[in-house]
Amino acid sequence: MNTGIITGVGLVLLCASAAAPAVILVDDTDGALGATRAPVISPVKLSRSHWRAAVEGRLQLRELPPTDSFAGLAVPAQLFLQRQADAPAKLCWLMPPGVRGQRRFELRTVRRVTGVKVVCATNASGQFEISEAGRPVLRYNYATIEPGDMLEKVTPANRIYTRARSDYLHPLFGLDGEQLTLDWPLDHPHHRGIYWAWPEVDWRGQRGDLHALQFVFARPTGRCILTSGPVFAQIEAENVWQWEGGESLVQERAVVRAYRATSVGRLIDLEFQFTALKEPVLLARRDTDKYGGLNLRFAKVLEQAITFHTDDSNAIPRMAWAELSGRFGDAVPCGIVVLQHAANPDYPGDWVKFPEINWFQPTFPASGTRYELRKGEPLVLRFRLWLHRGAKAEEPDYAGQWRAYNVTSAPASIGNR
Repeated sequence: MNTGIITGVGLVLLCASAAAPAVILVDDTDGALGATRAPVISPVKLSRSHWRAAVEGRLQLRELPPTDSFAGLAVPAQLFLQRQADAPAKLCWLMPPGVRGQRRFELRTVRRVTGVKVVCATNASGQFEISEAGRPVLRYNYATIEPGDMLEKVTPANRIYTRARSDYLHPLFGLDGEQLTLDWPLDHPHHRGIYWAWPEVDWRGQRGDLHALQFVFARPTGRCILTSGPVFAQIEAENVWQWEGGESLVQERAVVRAYRATSVGRLIDLEFQFTALKEPVLLARRDTDKYGGLNLRFAKVLEQAITFHTDDSNAIPRMAWAELSGRFGDAVPCGIVVLQHAANPDYPGDWVKFPEINWFQPTFPASGTRYELRKGEPLVLRFRLWLHRGAKAEEPDYAGQWRAYNVTSAPASIGNR
């Protein structure tokens, strides 16, 4: 039997031979993967039959003994689209509960697609929606949305901020269908659900405000790839930042990947890549020390609590997460956790909150600095959202989710086209 060791994030070994079925070994030493039902993403070599089954949604993993009572449990596996002919295939599955340590899975095929798919589709307005079993998960507003009658609703002072926008998530739905985010709030009409933007964007000696929609805007190019499957649905979209006159200064690629819900909640991975097209572009927080980066504006929430966690600077590993929890309308209490990825520049970003408007964020770049985007040198920022029921998760789950995201499972990746 030939054994190939796959190094790096994931801690996954692949063993295969012509005489025996493919077996995947996963080293879940601290149990974080199984405890959090985390996604595992691994390069694999698939046989022709397994490849065909994966494309058709008929590929599964079945755990082999020795294990606990979950022995024999089959979990769906999903193949990532291959962008380059010589690139290794990548397989994704959600880790089932089980014992700590090394766990063994064999690849198996089924005759027909079973279970629920997570689906990504385009709606009538040109936006992209992800749903599971017919229930909405989120909408990515890609096509530009005009303010319409909002101009008559806001105060005259706020009309300057009531601008056409695109490139943001809203609505985001909870596990019980509750709407979690807010768009077009009268107090800050430029706030738009979950969006990635900076209030100070310097280019050619001018300063724009991507956050408040002044002088610089993210606009769709129309180049998108939508993926649906038994494990996740994904949107990969390209935008360009344009100055008010129409000249482009930054290319942006955004990946939004929503995984199927499990007993511990739903995970959503966000990855953003920004590259200057010509001259350098400087990004900074408001006054370089306030807000800027990944922004989250939530709907009205009762019994709201916003909590931050960042380990001391000498901690190894140094973990960072934050949570907003409470009740959205008549729904049961729930929480939305944001996990920072340790590979982000200037990690960990400061946390900023404005509880009076149900808003918080992990900031970027570091306080007192301006990050320079350069041509050919992309900036990549990654985050994971964890949606769960209950006003507060058990304390071990936060650390387990962070470890599963940063140590054991691979982040979302943007392929070259």
